[in-house]
Amino acid sequence: MVSLVLKPRVDDRRWTAVQSAAPVFVVASGWRVEADGTARASLRCAGTRGGTAKVTALAKAPDVAGAARAAFTLDVSVVPYPTEG
Repeated sequence: MVSLVLKPRVDDRRWTAVQSAAPVFVVASGWRVEADGTARASLRCAGTRGGTAKVTALAKAPDVAGAARAAFTLDVSVVPYPTEG
């Protein structure tokens, strides 16, 4: 498991969500934004297969209509442990 911690933004945007482009490999869970603007999520391997996933954190200004935009991207590679037996 990997803990993703995003510092508060210095612009007028706020962290709104985190998503994995390949949830078959990496699942993002436990998303929360603290009172000071720090955002946290847990990233975990979804199974026993190896692969890659792009994890994206979205941000938007609270008073602007429309969808949030990608503000942070993390490329994650999952490598399964070798099994014995």
